[in-house]
Amino acid sequence: MMISRSKTGWAIITTAALLAASALTMAPVPAQATEPDPATQQYRPYLHYTPQKNWMNDPNGLVYHNGVYHMYYQYNPNGTTWGNMSWGHATSTDLLHWQEKPLAIAQTFNGTGQSVEDIFSGSVVVDTQNTSRFGTLQNPPLVAVYTSHFTSAHPTLAGKQAQSLAYSTDDGQTWTKYQGNPVLNRNTSDFRDPKVFWYQGPAGSYWVMSAVEANEHRVLFYKSNDLKNWNYLDDFKPANATGGQWECPDLFPLAVDGDPNNIKWVLVVNINPGAVAGGSGGQYFVGSFNGTTFTSETTDPADVPPPGTVVAGFNGGSYSGWNVQNDPSNPSGPWGSSPATGTLAAQQEVTGFIGAGLVNGFHGGDSPVGSMESAPFTVGRDYVNFLAGGGNHPQKPGEQSGNQAPPGYLLFDGFDYPGTLTNAGWQLTGDFEAARNPSTGGGEFAIGKRINTFEGGSKADDNVGTITSPEFYLTNTNIGFLLGGGNRADGKLQVELLVGGVPVHTTTTGTNSGDLNWKNWDVSQYCGQIARIRIVDNATGPWGHLTLDNMVLGSEPAKPRSSETTVNLVVNGQTVRTATGSDSEHLDWKTWDVSEFKGSQATVRIVDNNRGGWGHIQADEFVASDITRQEQHDWLDWGRDYYATVSFNNAPDGKRIMLGWMNNWDYGQATPTTTWRGTMALPREVLLTQTPQGPRLTQKVVAQAETLKNTAAAYATTQAQDIQPGTSNLPISGKSFKLMPNSPPEPRPPSA
Repeated sequence: MMISRSKTGWAIITTAALLAASALTMAPVPAQATEPDPATQQYRPYLHYTPQKNWMNDPNGLVYHNGVYHMYYQYNPNGTTWGNMSWGHATSTDLLHWQEKPLAIAQTFNGTGQSVEDIFSGSVVVDTQNTSRFGTLQNPPLVAVYTSHFTSAHPTLAGKQAQSLAYSTDDGQTWTKYQGNPVLNRNTSDFRDPKVFWYQGPAGSYWVMSAVEANEHRVLFYKSNDLKNWNYLDDFKPANATGGQWECPDLFPLAVDGDPNNIKWVLVVNINPGAVAGGSGGQYFVGSFNGTTFTSETTDPADVPPPGTVVAGFNGGSYSGWNVQNDPSNPSGPWGSSPATGTLAAQQEVTGFIGAGLVNGFHGGDSPVGSMESAPFTVGRDYVNFLAGGGNHPQKPGEQSGNQAPPGYLLFDGFDYPGTLTNAGWQLTGDFEAARNPSTGGGEFAIGKRINTFEGGSKADDNVGTITSPEFYLTNTNIGFLLGGGNRADGKLQVELLVGGVPVHTTTTGTNSGDLNWKNWDVSQYCGQIARIRIVDNATGPWGHLTLDNMVLGSEPAKPRSSETTVNLVVNGQTVRTATGSDSEHLDWKTWDVSEFKGSQATVRIVDNNRGGWGHIQADEFVASDITRQEQHDWLDWGRDYYATVSFNNAPDGKRIMLGWMNNWDYGQATPTTTWRGTMALPREVLLTQTPQGPRLTQKVVAQAETLKNTAAAYATTQAQDIQPGTSNLPISGKSFKLMPNSPPEPRPPSA
């Protein structure tokens, strides 16, 4: 065994002194009938469950029955990426050694072989009293409650998600879908992940389901006496981390420090993205449940930002210090002349902001575009936390948020001639008149005068003809230019590059928009040759015109202007961090790790380049802090690989055992395996213990893992040791090891 330490970091870590290593004994993964290339198996873990082949994600239907732990899971029987969602199945008697079983619940197909229903996440209960009538009292059924995701091929419920049932009377080996499915339908597209348990308390005895409206950040509770008919109880509304979709809820009671007279309820809510380490993760709340309502005791106040320095709060009634650029065609929008105090005219209710004001880019509706930028400030803390809402239009690679021309030589003086195009050597045919060209009107984001075939003649959109430039030399590799106006695919409306009198670029047309945006031609193969520009407008009717401006001959391609609605951190003129909304008028907390820019001058730039649906952005309460907003919440795990975590129903001895997908949607489909993809974490027992902040979860790998230790092969350090730069060999060998504390760290004197 080797322990390595980088030469670059000299912060003292006494890892070798604090860790003991012992070999774990466990049978390796069984060989397949035909052994694959070893390279395809190099990332298969030794202890964690993986399917023999194909894709696996969320654990589903975790249940203990007749001495066997059943683990169902999201499974693609046909490939190694997400799709064809069905339930896979594995069983174990000790939570460590798993036997893969045949496919449990397959997606549903119609008579022509099209999938009409995918089987999404859910849970399994042991219906001991046979309330569902799917079995008998002598042979109680297992009942799976799962989400039906109805595909576009479904005749009546296309695109909807609802809750359905399947049942097994042979200990979970084979399953029958209930003919009355779905049993709970809200007629929405993101209602999913039912976790069901038998409630017995002061309010009575019945089944309770928790499920989510994923994009609304709500957990909904229902009750049933027979698992088929469900009545709404209450819902738990957005709280703590709401930066992504809420998924895979779980509600269960636990005794605080084992005291049966001090029972608290834990509500687990998985979230993607927006977890504390980025991407996927699971948060939890501690509180009470009276059979109808869950009341959290650990919700962090939404209107209290993390401790730190306020960079901007927008509560003083003005944009003091900000450079505000409203839309020239709509000067009141998108930002207005001062911060908004809340919801604007014709807008859905805006929630989640703090204090008296916020940036609300809905002045004038979605149409206005613009930007605003803070005064420079020095980055002095590790994080910037802020609230953001509005449209989900991220900044895309290769685009720019501004309207900057590429570097190079400006052809034709940008059409900013003192006279007419004809005076400058251009040739006009058809309806185009010298006195009308170039134009000073029409088209947004033009830079000065431009060629506009709507304005270039007296017939507006019905003008037809050509406008051809004088000759020029192609002395570089790219021509970037601004273009707007109509879109035609028939060659009647386009800008052409002529070389030797022949069009060599002929397909550049508009997008049925008055906004000019950057286009680019790669002209490297024509360097040194003589060229002309020709504008062809033989189109009539609506959008029967083009607008052209600012042609630049240079070595770099032009960057299109984005359609983003974003909040950005700018350092040295470059956007180094960016965030967008989630198509919601609720402002959620965002966090940037800015530690690498400490000491640098930075600005916050808010950009609205979008005129379409959700074409606005909101922002509030920028706070420089040493912690993230997410770090104020309670998490099942602080790493990046523990998601869709739920607990086993009916676990023995009243234990609460949880299992999660050991992956993250940020990269889960790109892990470097080939024949299989997806890994489960080791099962963990969770407990509640009292802390100064109140009861909180503690967790440890299930006790069965202790049986794997080979203590005879243990290696332990005898005293604190610093790990030296380079590689250190430990006197131990084997395939798997458990690292654990040997003794508390000794106090260290200050470094000299």
